Amino acid sequence: MLKDFSPQAAFMGVLVAFVGFASSFAVVLQGLKGVGATDYEAASGLMALSVAMGICGIVLSVWTKLPVSVAWSTPGAALMATAGIPLGGFPAAVGAFLVCAALIVLAGLIRPFGRAVAAIPAPIANAMLAGVILNLCFAPFKAVAFDAALGLPILVVWAVVAAFKRLYAVPAALLTFVVVIVFGVDLPEGAMASWAASLAPPVEFVVPQFTLPALISIALPLFIVTMASQNIPGIAILKVNKYEPNPGPMFAVTGLFSALSAPFGGHAVNLAAITAAMCAGEDAHADPARRYWAAIIAGIGYVLLGLAAGAVTGFVSLAPPILIQSVAGLALIGAFSGSSVAAFQVPETREAAAVTFLVTASGISILGISGAFWGLIAGVAMLGLVRIARRG
Repeated sequence: MLKDFSPQAAFMGVLVAFVGFASSFAVVLQGLKGVGATDYEAASGLMALSVAMGICGIVLSVWTKLPVSVAWSTPGAALMATAGIPLGGFPAAVGAFLVCAALIVLAGLIRPFGRAVAAIPAPIANAMLAGVILNLCFAPFKAVAFDAALGLPILVVWAVVAAFKRLYAVPAALLTFVVVIVFGVDLPEGAMASWAASLAPPVEFVVPQFTLPALISIALPLFIVTMASQNIPGIAILKVNKYEPNPGPMFAVTGLFSALSAPFGGHAVNLAAITAAMCAGEDAHADPARRYWAAIIAGIGYVLLGLAAGAVTGFVSLAPPILIQSVAGLALIGAFSGSSVAAFQVPETREAAAVTFLVTASGISILGISGAFWGLIAGVAMLGLVRIARRG
């Protein structure tokens, strides 16, 4: 195994860890707080997710000798950011995380179950994701309205870098966010001392509670977007790069690590899509058989970054919440555009996708269940009606 190591793969692994963490940790924090986590519980969840996806990526890459990149569920975190605090608070959300993890394991181990998930129409799943992401994508522009001196630099830097190198746009916006905090925000007395006290890795065990509204409004949509937007595309990325992965066991392992992170606040880990392309592509190494080291190094990087989650969240908390929400929104613009195009691309499913998108984006809550679930139900129902009418 050591003979396959290369500096090129190691460099790509370091880059993957930085991009994967920096580009979306803000979304994760917003998602966890959206379902009731305190700042410390959110920090613990971020730490648990980063460590879990790092170790999971290492295990899968060593086991399969494939460049298996693992990430937290960014679409799932975006969903939670708008789901609302469930009855029972964050412990009920943690119960939903565990149920989601169990469903992912079942999808990997039971083939008919996995096929049923894959059978959910892609336009409906993409429309639900676009509806979930929409409100958070407004945050960068709301931040400018809140305080142009603070919000505008983040937006401008992101736009300029995205025009030339999209991959580095969100990390550049994040760096600008740091500069804005240091030079533009009046910090309260003792703030830096408080931040220094947060350098220890945050660990908060949350006893899960299981409530029906949380299972329906969090667990089920989280499972669907994680499978449809991350796990299935992650397998596709590997196949595009001439690898032949066995999806079932990979899904099951990511579900297991999701379950291990859940009691500490982690919502879900899964196969990556964007960073998977980085690890599996030619830039990781000319020899496809040696690229798995990029995913191993990325996993080590995620573990180290996860141990610093307390410092990250402590620093973020020094700024007005709208600023870190703006970074999260910028990180999701690409996902919003991609899911929107995929949702409305096929004329035959356009009406159903529109219904799904609008119901989800409306933010309605019925019987304590969030709009993401109702959007999915409404879209599937509309698709069924359209197909019945066309057959008639």
